[in-house]
Amino acid sequence: MLKALTIRNFALVAELDVEFGAGLTVITGESGAGKSILLDALGLVLGARAKRAQIRPGADACDVTAEFDLGERPRSRAKLVELAMPSGDDEATCLVRRWAGEGRSRAFVNGVPATLAVLQSLTEPLIDIHGQHDHRQLLEPDMQRRLLDEFGVDPALVAATAAAYRERAALTRELAECRAAAERDRQRRSLLRYQLDELEALGDTVDRFAELTSRHKRLSRARELIETVGGTVAELEEDTISRVARLASVLDAADDPHPNLDAALELASSAQTHLEEALTELRRYLESLPEDDAELAEVDAALETIHDVARKHRVGAAELGAQLTRLEGELETLNAQEARVEDVAARSAEAEARFRAAGEALSEARREAAVPFADRVTTTLAELAFKGASLTVAFTPSESAAGLETVEFKVITNPRYPAGSLAEIASGGELSRISLAIEVVAAERSRLPCLILDEADVGVGGVAADVLGRLLRRLSRNTQVIAITHAPQIAALGDAHLEVRKTGAQDTVIRALDEAERTEELARMLGGRTITDDSRAYARTLLADSRDGDDLFEG
Repeated sequence: MLKALTIRNFALVAELDVEFGAGLTVITGESGAGKSILLDALGLVLGARAKRAQIRPGADACDVTAEFDLGERPRSRAKLVELAMPSGDDEATCLVRRWAGEGRSRAFVNGVPATLAVLQSLTEPLIDIHGQHDHRQLLEPDMQRRLLDEFGVDPALVAATAAAYRERAALTRELAECRAAAERDRQRRSLLRYQLDELEALGDTVDRFAELTSRHKRLSRARELIETVGGTVAELEEDTISRVARLASVLDAADDPHPNLDAALELASSAQTHLEEALTELRRYLESLPEDDAELAEVDAALETIHDVARKHRVGAAELGAQLTRLEGELETLNAQEARVEDVAARSAEAEARFRAAGEALSEARREAAVPFADRVTTTLAELAFKGASLTVAFTPSESAAGLETVEFKVITNPRYPAGSLAEIASGGELSRISLAIEVVAAERSRLPCLILDEADVGVGGVAADVLGRLLRRLSRNTQVIAITHAPQIAALGDAHLEVRKTGAQDTVIRALDEAERTEELARMLGGRTITDDSRAYARTLLADSRDGDDLFEG
C-alpha cells in the first residue's frame, strides 16, 4: 500500500504532503489544476528518467519521497533484507526517495543509496499505474499467467512444476558438461590404452629393471669371472685344502692334551670344513655362469626394450612400474566419467518425465480455471457496457519454469473481428476498462499491487460511470485503488476524496475533503463552475447512494 507521498519543488508544487489510506481514494480537480503532476512525481520516485522541466522554477532540485507499507508483501520485505536496506525494526516500511538536480539525480531506499535498477526492481511489484495507454504489468504474459494461476490453480502444482523444471535444467546442463568432457577425453583414453598396452607387453619385466641391470652387469663379465673364480677353485682343490688337511693331521699326531694345541687342532679342522664349503659354493657359482652369450643377449634385449618404452613415456626406466599404476588410475577415472554420463543421462530422463507430468497436470488445471475466469471477466465487461465483448485465454506451447505453455488474454470487442491480445487493443479507454474488468476478477484471489487509474472513466458517463465506480470500490476491497476521475458518480464512491487545485500563485496543492467539501466538489463536477442548489442536491444524492448498493454485482 502507498501510504504517503512527499513532493518538494516539483513542477508547480512547492511543498506537498499527501497521505493515502486503504480502499478507494478518488482524486478530482479542474482541468489544468495539476492532477498529472501527482503521477509524474510518483513516476520519478518509481525510477522514471528525470527531466529538467520537472524542477520548480527558481529551485536547484526537486525531491520526491514515497512511503510504502509492505506488510502483505513478504517477497518485497525479503528483497529489502537481501539488499541490506531494511527500515530499522519496522520491516514493513519502505521509504523510496528520488532527488533530481541539474543533469544528475540520486535515489535512496530507506536512506540507503540505490541505483535506478534497484529502485525499479523494488517498486515495480508495488504500484501499477493505468493511464490511457499505460498498463505495464497487465500487458506482460507472466502477469497474465500469474493472475490465472492465482485465480484457480493449486499453488502446489505451480511450485512442483517450477521445481521440476529447475531440476531438469540443472541435470540437462550437467549432462551436457559430462558429454563434452567425455568427448574431450576420448582421444586421451585412446592414447592411454596404447601406452598401457606398451607397458603391459613388458610383462613382469616392468618391475625388474634393477634385477635385470644387476644380471646384465654379471653376465657381461662372465668370462672374466669364470677365469677368476675357476683359478680360485683350482687352487683350493689342488693346494690349499690339502695343506690344511695335512696340518690338522700333524697336529693330531702330536698327541698332547694341551689346551692350546687342542684349540689349534679344532680351528684347523674348522678351517678345512669352511674351505670345503666355500669350494662347493664356488663350483655352484661357476655352474650359474653361462657357457655362451645367449643369456646375455636376452637380458640385453630386455633392457633395451625397457629403455625404449621409458623414453617414450619420458620417465626413468626404474619408474615404469609407477607409470603403469598412474596410467591405470587415470584410465579408470576416465572410464568412470563415461559411466557418469550414463548415470546423469538416466537421471536427466527421470527429471524430464517428472517435469512433463507436473507440467501436464498444471496445464490441465489452467485450462479448467480459464473457463470460469474468462466467464467472470466477460460478465464484468458487460457490466461496463461492453456489449458483445468477451475474454478468452489462449495457450501457446512453450516450456519454462512456469510450465508447458504461455498464457495470454485475448479480447473480442467487436463480434465481427477475431480476438486480439490486450496489447493490440487500439482504444486506450477500452484497454483501461478491459484491464479493470480483469483486475476486478483477479483481485478476488490475487495479491495485486496498488492500482493508480488515470481517468479510467474516459468516455463513460451516467449509469455506466456508476457501474464503473462500484467496480472500483469492489476492487478496492482487495487492493488499494487510487483513481483520478472526472466522473462525479465515481468520485462519490471513494472512501477518501482528494482535490487538486491551483492557488492564486498558480501553485498546485492537494487536500483531503470533508463531507461538506465533497458535496461542493461533486456539485462542481456535475454543473461546472456555476454551482446551483440542484447540483448540490444531486451531489448529496450521489453521496447517499454511494453508501448503498455495494453488492450490486456480487453473487
